[in-house]
Amino acid sequence: MTEKTTPIQQILLRFQHNSTEYREDLSSIVLTPNNNLWLASDETASIERLSGDEPGKFDTHQTFKLADFIKLPGDPDEEIDIEGLDYEDRYLWLIGSHSVRRDKPKDKLTYAENLSNLATLKQSDNRYLLARIPLVGDQLFSECPHPENPDVKLTAATLKTTKKGNLLTEALTDDPHIGPFLSMNLPAKENGFDIEGLAVYKDKIFLGLRGPVLRGWAILIELSVKEKNATTLRLRKQGDGDKRYKKYFVDLNGLGIRELCVDGKDLLILAGPTMDLDGPVKLYRLENGVDLPESTLLKPKPILDIPFGKGEDHAEGITFFSREENHKSLLVVYDSPAKERLQGEDAILADVFSLQN
Repeated sequence: MTEKTTPIQQILLRFQHNSTEYREDLSSIVLTPNNNLWLASDETASIERLSGDEPGKFDTHQTFKLADFIKLPGDPDEEIDIEGLDYEDRYLWLIGSHSVRRDKPKDKLTYAENLSNLATLKQSDNRYLLARIPLVGDQLFSECPHPENPDVKLTAATLKTTKKGNLLTEALTDDPHIGPFLSMNLPAKENGFDIEGLAVYKDKIFLGLRGPVLRGWAILIELSVKEKNATTLRLRKQGDGDKRYKKYFVDLNGLGIRELCVDGKDLLILAGPTMDLDGPVKLYRLENGVDLPESTLLKPKPILDIPFGKGEDHAEGITFFSREENHKSLLVVYDSPAKERLQGEDAILADVFSLQN
């Protein structure tokens, strides 16, 4: 049985007055050890850092343009559709959706214009981004010495891009389950290929797919990367042969993966609809999720129902907020937030939920 879903606390996130658009498009979040919140919007090409001295409030905001640290596949100001953030061993990791999109019909457009938009698929090079950026203290760097070992250099790097997007989409092209969806060029939110979860554990990178979902089973991908050079990453081989990824099928009762988080050696999975629909939204625990057997169908345990609204409050990002041994809590941010979450002209309320094993 899942636990009670009432938030135990709400946290105020305040942005600069000229950056208020971030608060309504938050797609991922991670709290780093020095108590900084790093957030991403799916409409920008930047990472946001929030910090604060008062309990329950993060009100100091700084924007970091990603083009200042890494070479983006496309235009430096074009949106990346960042859907996942994580922190591991002095690096901030991020992932773009790797998805194709189709515009929604809009009331201000004519019938003919809306029909044209519904027949048009849009592809952005920047969405095919898997990157790491050194994070030391509260600053990002393109390169810097390791603070505990000055002989080691930390460098910002991205997975190598290709004509098919990058090495990941190239490797998945021939996959019997995912490849057909890439070939059909199905958009996100239409059961097309869409990455929305990222978790990093040591040298393992886990990617959660919002789509495709196959007969109710969601897909989790495991990668490991190595440096081709200081700024470019390649995929490591996985086991025998030339395979560059591992793939797992997860029973989320028909839902897709919206975010991932490592808890010890477990994986927490935020699950929600693959299509553009309201709820349900659930949190699952996949025991020993960082060391998974590839030949089984995985059935994680549902541990939390997260509230959602009608056309609003769609949970998108999760991060641990309290790391006390006897009590853990989870901070949740939402896309399309309810109006009552908006505070003044520049702030928004995020929810904290108690997390039990």
